[in-house]
Amino acid sequence: MTATVPAALEDRPTESATATLRRGLRMMPEFRRGLPATFALALVATAGRVVVPIAVQQTLDRGLGAAGGPDIPLVRELVAVCALVVLVTAVAVYRMNVRLFRTTETALANLRTRAFRHVHDLSVLHQQGQRRGTLVSRVTSDVDQLSVFMQWGGVLGLVSLGQLVVATVVMAVYSWQLTLLVLVCFVPLGYAVKWFAKRLAEVYGVVRERVGDVLAAVGESVVGAPTVRAYGIRGRTAARIDTAIDQHYRASVHAQRVTAGVYVSGEFVAAVANAAVVVVGVLLGVAGEISAGTLVAFLFLVTLFVAPVQTASEVLNEAQNAVAGFRRVLDVLDTEPDVRDPEDGVQLPPGPLGVRFDHVTFRYAPGARAALEDVDLEIAPRTRVAVVGETGSGKTTFAKLLTRLMDPAEGRVLVGGVPLHRVAFSSLRERVVMVPQDGFLFDASVADNVRYGKPGMTDAHVTAAFDELGLGAWVEGLPDGVATPVGQRGESLSAGERQLVAVARAYVADPDLLVLDEATSAVDPATEARLTRALDTLTDGRTTITIAHRLSTAERADEVLVVEAGRVVQRGSHRELVDVPGVYAGLHASWRRASGAAATV
Repeated sequence: MTATVPAALEDRPTESATATLRRGLRMMPEFRRGLPATFALALVATAGRVVVPIAVQQTLDRGLGAAGGPDIPLVRELVAVCALVVLVTAVAVYRMNVRLFRTTETALANLRTRAFRHVHDLSVLHQQGQRRGTLVSRVTSDVDQLSVFMQWGGVLGLVSLGQLVVATVVMAVYSWQLTLLVLVCFVPLGYAVKWFAKRLAEVYGVVRERVGDVLAAVGESVVGAPTVRAYGIRGRTAARIDTAIDQHYRASVHAQRVTAGVYVSGEFVAAVANAAVVVVGVLLGVAGEISAGTLVAFLFLVTLFVAPVQTASEVLNEAQNAVAGFRRVLDVLDTEPDVRDPEDGVQLPPGPLGVRFDHVTFRYAPGARAALEDVDLEIAPRTRVAVVGETGSGKTTFAKLLTRLMDPAEGRVLVGGVPLHRVAFSSLRERVVMVPQDGFLFDASVADNVRYGKPGMTDAHVTAAFDELGLGAWVEGLPDGVATPVGQRGESLSAGERQLVAVARAYVADPDLLVLDEATSAVDPATEARLTRALDTLTDGRTTITIAHRLSTAERADEVLVVEAGRVVQRGSHRELVDVPGVYAGLHASWRRASGAAATV
């Protein structure tokens, strides 16, 4: 088993547009099921368009040019038929648009949901290897671009294809010579469009990447707004965003230049075809091979034939833009999660849970220094353990492996005697809970955030949980009690208050194994006192692993693990380690000096 930072999704080889569409359609059965009926409606809509040229030909040759003078009743009949066909065509176009919109939105909603869930299935290690703005853009703007094409370009493409086929058939019936002439005029354009399609795929692939860059830059600047203001780096932040926007602008302009080349080529060939039909058609008419009505009708049909070709540049433009976005979405879906829910996963055994690290080694990249190396230890159930060490020693890696946010490169992590890679996620997340250092909260009320630990709790139950943790007075001091909104990322509360809510959330989850990333490391003394009391209640009777930044936590622990350069170098109680020369004694002495200096300030 290996654990490495995944390669960037953009570095993967690019497949052809056809292959991308084929693979994508296999993932959207809802869209495939709706295509036959939609295409049938498109044929009805396009077939209706050729009725007018036929009616014009019949009116000129049989109505106005009839022997003995104009046949007015026939002209009236032809006009009535045309009006009816136009009405039927309008209804067909309406139904086609509605069906295409409904099937497209259904298929893309499922695709967006699938991509979103897959992003969440990727390990923390993988997500850290990608820019979040890029991942978000793949699930949002890239799917939106696909939606625009399938609803606009899809309609235009279906109608144009049907119109092209029907117009060609009717033209061949009227004059095979003129039909052959039109087709010969458009043969060079077919080769040109093939080259343009390849170029558009390249340039629009760059455009979609630049969209991700803009979202990443803007999103980071919004989230980091307090830091931007605090350090007066607004100018540099704005410059970074301006650079991303400028690169997106340049990529879009370059793409439009290629698109303009397609459009101009189509216009030129269409003009040549119309001119050729007029010249050759007149010559055939003079020779008595076609009638005046047939020539006029043929010119109408040429217009119907040329129109799809002229709009091909717009369809091709949107198609390549959509395919580029589609390819990025499929790249996410193709990424295999390196930490996955095992098939036939087992449940953790009931009761208190012990922990075993069986010669565990972990590296964040091949050839890199081991973040943890050959860690071999066992932690008894219901033991409170503090993991201490300098920054970068491997403490956080220890916690992530224990909660299976990552898998070891070598060795095994066992909980309750069961290897973690065999435990079903449902059992693991129910029995093992991690409280991160930042105390992340969702944009909801205090009660809603606590309920993430145990869905279905009432506000009264949430209030009772705070009382049991000794935090009832704090909750009563909030503007609306447990109904108080916390704001986005919990920013309406202080860092310490966010931790109080996070501790309550872990408490109601009632785990058997608790992993804490030092909840008291960045709070004021009053909040620290509240947190300490709450944590004592939370950890009572549970196996608890605490990543300790303040050694006061280690002083209260049953056992201390000292980590240095990825290895566990000392183990024992605080009393056993503090007076023994070694890493822990040095860390404790430094912490005491820093605490004393802070107290005198």
